Amino acid sequence: MAVYFDHRVEAPDSSGAAVLISWHSSVCVLAVGSVNPSTGGCLDLYLQQGEHVELCHVERGFSPSLLQWHPTKPLLAVGWETGETMLLSHPSGELTPLPNNTYNACITVLEWSSNGSRLVTGDQAGVMAVWRVDARGKLQGSPLIKHDYSKPLTCCIFRPPPPAEDVAMLARAAVSGDESALDMFNWKKSNKGAAFALGSQEGLTFYISTADGSVYSVDEQARSVPLISVESKIQTMWYSKRRDVLAVVTDSLLLSQFSLGPEGIAQEISKVKLSGRGVQHADIVWTENGLLITASGEQHIRLWDVELDDHYALSLDESLGFEKGELLNCVSFCTSKQVLAAGTSRGRVALWHMVTVSDQKGDTKIHWKLQTPAEVEGNISQLQWGSSSHLLAVCSSSCVVILSEHVLCSHYSQQIAAVQLTPTQLSLANFNTNTHITFHTDTHIRAVQVTKDMVAVWNGKYITVYEPSGQTLHSTGSFQCESPALVVHEENIYTVEPNRVQIRTPQGTVKQLLAFSEAEGNPTQLSVCGSYLAVGTDTCHVRVFDLTRREAKAMGVTKNLSELIPDLGALRSVKCNASGSQLSVLIAQVNGRPDNKVYFYDIELDTLSHFDFFTGRPESSLAQSEDSQRTRCEGELAARCPVSQFWDENEPRLFVCETVPVNSDLLCSSQSQTEKEDVLVVTFFVTQEHGLLLQDSQPKPATLLSLLALDTPYYYYICKGGDQVVSTPAAAPQVPSSPQMVVRRALRDFVGLESCEKQTRDAMLNFSFYLTIGDMDEAFKAIKLIKSEAVWENMAWMCVKSCRLDVARVCLGNMGNARAARALRNAEKEPEVEAQVAVLATQLGMLDAERLYKSCGRFDLLNKFYQAAGQWQQAVETAETHDRIHLRTTYYSYAKHLEAMGDKNLALVYFEKSDTHRFEVPRMLMEDNLSLEIYINKMKDKDLYKWWGHYLESQSDMEAALHYYDLAQDYLSQVRVYCYLGNIQKASEIANETGNRAASYHVARQYEGQDEISQSVHFYTRAQAYNNAIRLCKENNLDEQLMNLALLSNPEDMMDTAMYYEEKGTHMDRAVMLYHKAGHVSKALELAFATEQFGALQLIAEDLNENSDPALLARCSDFFIKHAQYQKAVELLVAAKKYHEALQLCLDQSLTITEDLAESLTVPKDSSHLSEAGRKELLEKIADCCMRQGNYHLATKKYTQAGNKIKAMRALLKSGDTDKIVFFAGVSRQKEIYVMAANYLQSLDWRNDPEIMKNIIGFYTKGRALDLLAGFYEACAEVEIDDYQNYEKAYGALTEACKCLTKAKGRSGDEADSKLLILTHKLGLVKRFIQARRMHEEDPVEAVRVCESLLEEKDLDPAVRVGDVYGFLVEHYCHHGNFQQAWSKIEDLRSTRPNINLSLYVSQTSLEALQNAAGVRLVYRDTDTHAAEDDEEVEEDENINH
Repeated sequence: MAVYFDHRVEAPDSSGAAVLISWHSSVCVLAVGSVNPSTGGCLDLYLQQGEHVELCHVERGFSPSLLQWHPTKPLLAVGWETGETMLLSHPSGELTPLPNNTYNACITVLEWSSNGSRLVTGDQAGVMAVWRVDARGKLQGSPLIKHDYSKPLTCCIFRPPPPAEDVAMLARAAVSGDESALDMFNWKKSNKGAAFALGSQEGLTFYISTADGSVYSVDEQARSVPLISVESKIQTMWYSKRRDVLAVVTDSLLLSQFSLGPEGIAQEISKVKLSGRGVQHADIVWTENGLLITASGEQHIRLWDVELDDHYALSLDESLGFEKGELLNCVSFCTSKQVLAAGTSRGRVALWHMVTVSDQKGDTKIHWKLQTPAEVEGNISQLQWGSSSHLLAVCSSSCVVILSEHVLCSHYSQQIAAVQLTPTQLSLANFNTNTHITFHTDTHIRAVQVTKDMVAVWNGKYITVYEPSGQTLHSTGSFQCESPALVVHEENIYTVEPNRVQIRTPQGTVKQLLAFSEAEGNPTQLSVCGSYLAVGTDTCHVRVFDLTRREAKAMGVTKNLSELIPDLGALRSVKCNASGSQLSVLIAQVNGRPDNKVYFYDIELDTLSHFDFFTGRPESSLAQSEDSQRTRCEGELAARCPVSQFWDENEPRLFVCETVPVNSDLLCSSQSQTEKEDVLVVTFFVTQEHGLLLQDSQPKPATLLSLLALDTPYYYYICKGGDQVVSTPAAAPQVPSSPQMVVRRALRDFVGLESCEKQTRDAMLNFSFYLTIGDMDEAFKAIKLIKSEAVWENMAWMCVKSCRLDVARVCLGNMGNARAARALRNAEKEPEVEAQVAVLATQLGMLDAERLYKSCGRFDLLNKFYQAAGQWQQAVETAETHDRIHLRTTYYSYAKHLEAMGDKNLALVYFEKSDTHRFEVPRMLMEDNLSLEIYINKMKDKDLYKWWGHYLESQSDMEAALHYYDLAQDYLSQVRVYCYLGNIQKASEIANETGNRAASYHVARQYEGQDEISQSVHFYTRAQAYNNAIRLCKENNLDEQLMNLALLSNPEDMMDTAMYYEEKGTHMDRAVMLYHKAGHVSKALELAFATEQFGALQLIAEDLNENSDPALLARCSDFFIKHAQYQKAVELLVAAKKYHEALQLCLDQSLTITEDLAESLTVPKDSSHLSEAGRKELLEKIADCCMRQGNYHLATKKYTQAGNKIKAMRALLKSGDTDKIVFFAGVSRQKEIYVMAANYLQSLDWRNDPEIMKNIIGFYTKGRALDLLAGFYEACAEVEIDDYQNYEKAYGALTEACKCLTKAKGRSGDEADSKLLILTHKLGLVKRFIQARRMHEEDPVEAVRVCESLLEEKDLDPAVRVGDVYGFLVEHYCHHGNFQQAWSKIEDLRSTRPNINLSLYVSQTSLEALQNAAGVRLVYRDTDTHAAEDDEEVEEDENINH
């Protein structure tokens, strides 16, 4: 809560009645222009508390007309009614007049530019001038612009400048390495253009208006152009920088808005007539956001939001002290405080605080809260906010008063509480003696401190000390002191001055000085708790002093919090606990915003911790054990900011603070405490062992203003002014003579124990502490001797929050709450602990049940909870969104509730939603037949039509009943009524048309009663009551219809009809068919054999399967064999499990064994009909049969199933399916099969298919047939030599063959040894020939020698072809030109191999060279390279002419 101190200006005697007032925007100096009828006008300047500035007094023989302060400098522009204009400098009083003969008429326009470098002046004659003012505030010669408009000038505004560059942001960007930001700072770079403006750019374009309604635009080049024109004189103008819109208000209160284009073209966008009495009575104010506020001497002020095009009015409230009929004359709005002030005709200043509220959709609304008025003398004519201190100047008919807002001071210590009521009045409450007094001081109260024996009051300059004396106080001393901080402890007063704290006696004598160094700064924050003093300085240093001794002693060292807390700007509050071990700090950040954290400095451990109210959690190292309640509590603390803090007066662990939402106006304004809303009081335990523990959070009671102190077992709150105080149960009745301003409220754990002794209080504190840390056992020990039911109930509440049901049972027992104990025992069947705790919370009357049910997802129980609590809307919403399985039940229960409450219309709706309206609504409306009939006709529901038809039928209204039966399509009821009325023909028509079975049955019964058998059978048939129709046919010998009816009916009726035919001995074929259809196949076969109905036998046999009687199957198979239907006989034999007979029948009759038949002949492994050996024998017989029929794949499959893989492989080899052969060999993993597969693959074209060759080698290897593999390698070598003459590959193949024979030598004995010797010899010959060919390049002689030696070998040819050796020698001799020797070798070759084809061994080039050299032509023909050499022929013809 706040009050306004009023300081009347100390006007000199020569001053008259004030007519003009003007505040400087930042400096606390007020200009007042006054008029004295005898001496003329004068101008005076006054300071914050009304002190007159002697040097700044100006007198003239005429009245001042206008005052305008420079925007930044203490320089005042003054206009007089004669046209004289001057600049007055504060505080020197220096006057600078404008040049003479500038103006001769009354000055009507004085306007500074945004930076103050230009001054626009104008008079009533229409002369306008623009003056330049330098940086020192000096006027520069003649005007820059001078223009005569020939009409009185009314007002002027400068167009706001464009936004300047943010220098701080650019500097941070430049430091981080942003090159563009660095370039903007470097104005010497030519390629970047001109330098940016360091500071806001000044807009020099302005708009000036004349009395005829014209507005002119004047730019920097002195060009004045007409802009807009309205109907009458313009009173005020406003420019919207966001929308580029100029708004003007005329003296007839006509608001016009014009959109300004880039080329200076104005276009009217709106025109509105404002309400009011006219300009002669109106005071008009614009806000920065485009809010137009007018006061025109009425009982309310009017507001028009230009941006939102919205308007409303504010009026006074008589309950706050205003009088009926009080008029509002003038207004002024403070943007920084968001406060609107209005002066009234009765000398009161009405103050409205503007609060912006956002709804869930994000839309914002403005609310104006009227506060208690400030009062002055006389009729108020002018108001103006100003200066950096946000002072309000009030000009009335009798005086000028400066109002300064002061937050009411208060203090609590040692059960004494002091609260300021008015600027000079204090309210004191002594809670030890339950007394309360109010006393007045002689001066304004700016600070108050109390102890049990002393009250110290400071007015800003003096400290006055009072002592209690009965029901009043008397002054014991006063001394001068301008300390900004003041605390009292016992008989000492602590004040501050630069770099030290003074400890004074009540008379002002300084007893001790607590010095601080220059680096530590000047003390600005003082706080006493218990016997410890906490000090904070302007450089953010803190220190604690022990006051228990004769002299104060410092504890620890002075701590610089700037080193520990980033972005620390200043200290807002510094408090210590009752033991001096903990220090709590609230700070403001560098940007001036309050920090969201509370910091705790442990003096003994020299550690800093904090709780962050923005996240609602402490730092991770300090967080206590998690539970759902604490998590929820911390969630409520999120996005908040602490505004005040207190330690318990005696308990050093207990700390409390007040928090408000982050976006609250309290964080950025000095509004009174009455404006606080949504304030949470948060309590912590702070210990070295457990750190920071959140103990409780609760909203501040709405009837109380703010928290004053914490002194267990109470919170102490300040009451709102004028509120009635309700004492706590332990408080004694208060003295009724004056209002009680402090009320105490018990802590949560002390409700019912407010008057307990210290031992109990300590036990309860320990109990609360142990509950907070979650140690329920220690909490039990702390309160086991306390018998208070309230304590046990409180602990039961805590059990809800901690989910300790075991403790809760003990608490309920001590409370004697049997009903809650029984409900808790019944709730144990629920699986979720939260659901059980919710039952407990419900029994204790707590609001946690809803939250608990939601947290565990038991929306069904939440639904029941809402229903039991009568919260039906929440119950329905819960069922619709989360508990849809009980949705219809909820609707039904709600409908029953509404019916009981008498709201039948709404009950109808929910009966319909629950889908129970078909029987509930008729029941509910049974007594109101008319409403019920209207409802039924409206709903058009068939069930309701049917119900109403039954009701009408019971009332014998058959025609109406038939109508509703028709609407309900209830054909049975229609037929029943028509039969009752004797109209059976109509009933038959309905039954035939609709085919309704019930209706047809009813008609059939009627016809049967009338012995119309054919009609009765017909309708029984339509009703599908075949047994009744069969009964009538038997009774009346209708055998033709009987067969069809039996086939349509069930098996029992078929059997009965078949027996009927059998007994009669006629239509035996029908009897067989009916037995068969009824499922009695044996009976049907027996009857068919007896009557020799072979056609029927074939039909019956199709339905036989393995589940049929084997004897029956054998009998049928014999029947089919007899009639040459062997395929069917085989199937029946298989079904009868006679597999050998079936297989023999296939062999005898040459029946093709198909895949399906083979599978049916295959006996499962676990079959009990054949042993495993018999099963394999049967499979082999099946496979043999398949082999005879050429079905090799199927034979392979059956051999495999029989386990005979060798036969399976042979069958597969006969199929010639290479892929399956390879696959089968791979999966069989048997040596014989591998060898068989490899042998088969050798019969293929393995020379041209590498994959086949790879499989051959692999299979021989896996089959351990190394001799065969060696033979295959030998064959490969021969292919390489014969086909490709590739002796190198042949050598490799022979080498592998040798390896294989070497491994096989131990197995095959001498035969392998002989083969190995032969193969080794071949390998040697091939190797010598390869070496000869390789060494030919380097040593041809040696190569020839090796070849000659090879030709001498007797068994050369199997290993190395003779033609290849001779060909090599011929090529050698031809290459060296020795054609004679070459010819000799050819002759030798021809003698060895007469029919050899030389072209296969000697190149064509060498042959041609040889025949040219020898003169002999060799006649030979080329043959296929794969032809045998014996077919080759060479002829020579020596008679060739060259």
